[in-house]
Amino acid sequence: MTKLDALLDWYATMTPDTIARAGQLYAADAHFRDPFNDVRGVAKIETIMRHMFANTEHPHFIIGERFVQGQQAFATWTFVCTLRGRVYEIAGASHFRFNEEGLVTLHRDYWDAAEELLQKLPVVGAPIRWLRRKLSATA
Repeated sequence: MTKLDALLDWYATMTPDTIARAGQLYAADAHFRDPFNDVRGVAKIETIMRHMFANTEHPHFIIGERFVQGQQAFATWTFVCTLRGRVYEIAGASHFRFNEEGLVTLHRDYWDAAEELLQKLPVVGAPIRWLRRKLSATA
């Protein structure tokens, strides 16, 4: 099993009880960034994962494509969760950099928060959908 496989398997099967495995996969000073977070260190990465389980129901990742080139990797995924009784699916991708020990030093998530989440929310979504229609060349 490659370092990327181990990492993605952890994400695909993560539970509140397995969050503590982050220290086996991430370097102590690893940098994690997504549209809502920008943190350094395993403890802060674990805090983000605990927050995910505390604020959503049934969160899980479905892993798609994966590519490795040297000490870097890229993977696509779909994050699925329930929030206030509604199921959300967020498509995204992650860029990873690994150190010589095979630990993640950089984890950068790329996903469009407006398209994948905000425009799907009842109150916030209407103005975002309107703006997307106004700015679309194909509308």
